[in-house]
Amino acid sequence: MFELERIRVAETMRRLYDRRLTTVSGGNVSQRNADGYVFITASQSDKSCIDMRKVIILSPQGENITPNLKPSMETQMHLNIYKCRPDVMAIVHSHPVYASTLAVAGEPVDSAITGEARYVLGNVGLVGYHLMGSAELAEACAKVMETSNAAIMTKHGAITVGKTLFEAFDRMEVLENTANINYNLRTMGCKSRLSDVEISEIDNFGKH
Repeated sequence: MFELERIRVAETMRRLYDRRLTTVSGGNVSQRNADGYVFITASQSDKSCIDMRKVIILSPQGENITPNLKPSMETQMHLNIYKCRPDVMAIVHSHPVYASTLAVAGEPVDSAITGEARYVLGNVGLVGYHLMGSAELAEACAKVMETSNAAIMTKHGAITVGKTLFEAFDRMEVLENTANINYNLRTMGCKSRLSDVEISEIDNFGKH
């Protein structure tokens, strides 16, 4: 069932691994279709070679209709985000090195350092620490993602959302690149960033 959706979720997960945006056992990807079904990578799957057979199907009510597969521990986090963001159709959660470094330090990612980062990411959220896979983390992450398309999770990793799998993936890649630049700037002691006027121009770009 839903072969195309499951193939695309698996492809995106492999792409994350190939781009060194996560580890072989870390992270998860999901997609929601127009009928409300959710497709998410299964727990304990090898992210380097995952295929559609390791992508779970959840009914619009959240029931696992592929019972031979074990749901990811972060499934509820994905479902909570979908519930509060009707516009979101795809979610990427991974553990890229620089975004995770800032997350461990509890340091925010400043997107207002380049035009692309600001335009693609908007304000990057910061989710407080909660045990991985917990209901508290699922709730806290959904709360932050109500107003953000990208966030880092304290002492954990990163999460991005989008209207498509490509958009969610793109935001994760740009988030990691932006976190890398943030790290480099702070190492250099440099505080250069866009001005308030420049930020406003970018935030309003394409709205007219």
